[in-house]
Amino acid sequence: MNAAFIGQDAAWQEWLSAIASVRMHHAWLLSGAKGLGKRAFARAAAAELVRIPGQSVPEVDGHPDILILEHLPANDDEAKKKAEGKPYQTKRNITVDQVRAMIRRLVTKPTLGEKRAIIIDPADDMEKGAVNALLKALEEPPFGTYFLLLTHQPGRLLPTVRSRCRVLRFAALGAGELDTMIQQGAPHADAAARAAAIAASHGSPGVALDFVEHDLGGIHRLMLRILREGDAQFHLRGLLADEMGARPARDRQIATLELARSVLVHQLRDASRARQMKIIEAHGVLTKLSTQASTYNFDAGLLIMEIGGLLASTAMPREAAR
Repeated sequence: MNAAFIGQDAAWQEWLSAIASVRMHHAWLLSGAKGLGKRAFARAAAAELVRIPGQSVPEVDGHPDILILEHLPANDDEAKKKAEGKPYQTKRNITVDQVRAMIRRLVTKPTLGEKRAIIIDPADDMEKGAVNALLKALEEPPFGTYFLLLTHQPGRLLPTVRSRCRVLRFAALGAGELDTMIQQGAPHADAAARAAAIAASHGSPGVALDFVEHDLGGIHRLMLRILREGDAQFHLRGLLADEMGARPARDRQIATLELARSVLVHQLRDASRARQMKIIEAHGVLTKLSTQASTYNFDAGLLIMEIGGLLASTAMPREAAR
């Protein structure tokens, strides 16, 4: 079992059983919250699918029968950064041109074996034209071609796409599994840091690892205070901005957005109906910001104040954000 997706044994066994079956479904929807290991799972699943019997599992990168559609670099300069192994900005969506280029590949048979895997990561971020182009391929899939669509929010996909896919659900991890993953991914983290990350992540290994790597303990404590107390005087939002820092790295900003989303989701369970609606509204805005953060150059100070304001708008004692 791949350590990158610890805790998803049931999903992995379901995938292996499907490969061994006589009539394997041609399209799969890998569904679950962001940070549960769907990306690593999809790549391992694709490698297992195209593996030639009697041979070892092949490498995914560069394999002619594994096609991965994901966010492309935003421009030529960002493409150069990617080629040099540096962090780079991406386009906002998976484009229709990417899907059409993939479909053109499907007129030929798989190169090395009898099966081909198409990974779309994430399918949530396809342009409307890309979704329509993909739908045609899902309706009439070429023999030996299998689709793996990663989705953090299945509701964003067209019902016609979802109805053609078999759903493979990814479960939240338990504390022990999270602790194992943190120790593997961030061996420098001590027991106290791991415990704080586990408590803040609510089952998401991605959030837990980001919590440790970006030292989000102080930010998390302030988020919880805002949710408990509100922030009518903007004092806690000021402290939140100080904790974030004047020029945080983009990854730290994205990790903070994901942490805020996780914190809000956990609030839903015990909230009143009226407060639930506020939480859902704030979560939707955070989701949009999280999607944009990888490509937009947000002002860090304004972004953290926006996050704080959204949390304050859902605070227990009153709607404190004005």
